[in-house]
Amino acid sequence: MTLTAMLAILGGLVLAAVIAHGAWTARKAGPRRADPSQEPGLGERQEPGLGDARAAVADSFAEDPGLADTVPMPGRQLLPRKPSVRIDALIDAIASVTVELPVSGELALSHLPGSRRAGTKPFQIEGLNAETGEWELPIPGQRYGEFQAGVQMANRSGALNEIEYSEFLQKVQGFSDGITGFLQAPDMLDVVARARELDQFASEHDAQLAVVLRARSAAWTLGYVQQMALRHGFVPGAIPGRLVMPAAEEGAPPVLLLSFEPQAALAEDPAASSLRELTLSLDVPQTPESLEPFAAWQESARQLSRDFEADVCDDRGQVLPLMAFQTIGQELSTLYKALASRDLAAGSLAARRLFS
Repeated sequence: MTLTAMLAILGGLVLAAVIAHGAWTARKAGPRRADPSQEPGLGERQEPGLGDARAAVADSFAEDPGLADTVPMPGRQLLPRKPSVRIDALIDAIASVTVELPVSGELALSHLPGSRRAGTKPFQIEGLNAETGEWELPIPGQRYGEFQAGVQMANRSGALNEIEYSEFLQKVQGFSDGITGFLQAPDMLDVVARARELDQFASEHDAQLAVVLRARSAAWTLGYVQQMALRHGFVPGAIPGRLVMPAAEEGAPPVLLLSFEPQAALAEDPAASSLRELTLSLDVPQTPESLEPFAAWQESARQLSRDFEADVCDDRGQVLPLMAFQTIGQELSTLYKALASRDLAAGSLAARRLFS
């Protein structure tokens, strides 16, 4: 091989080396590119799955458990709020108390007002249980994310007035301040106007029926009255001078009430007492129409008058004819419909509270 040929080959090798170095330098300076062999599915594109997101969030909760109270887990559903059984927008003015962080039952209990009445109107303060989603009276060991207070707008003492509503707000504000909450309450003028309208309706649709059983001849001793009444389903009531026919539902108001002079009930010797009148009454809004309380009242009056040898009279002492009961029954039918049309059906919890 001649010298010229060797120099030509050497020059070609040098030129190739220079070109290769230039290409390597240009590639190194350019943007990085993905290696298709390292992608899932051999280069095929895959969308991130929900399982990956759950795993990532779960890992975050493992590092910081406190995040579980603030960040919703995929698939984790919030419990729906359940309606309250103690506070009803039909008859209550409702104020809300919001808090930034859940409040313990112990803290809530320590700041509840000493009295749950504003004048003649009862009120309640409930908490929304953070675990169950139920409104309940605060109890130890539970946590509450919100509170509400409801004051009854009317009862048989009349409509809620400005003074009573102000007293209610003052007591709830004290509770709110104690738990570092924020109170929101409806306008006083609106509440008082609603209370008067509700009281007007209640006054027009209230019914308490009563007849007097008056002895025709001999008077009765207390022991005799109790013995005979027991045969007809009456038992001693909590108040002296009252015998009651209890309802089948536990905790419900009595169906009928048989009352007499309280002084006789307090006598040391029941055999020495002397009674000539008994009053048999029915509080219509307190008992469901389906239980036929009017029929029970009418039948009890008939049977008691027979066994006690008494006349059935009105409050003026006039003996009632049979036609009087028929007329009352027709009027009650209209009353029951009016109460139901207002969602205050006789015997419902709202009706029992309103007509109390």
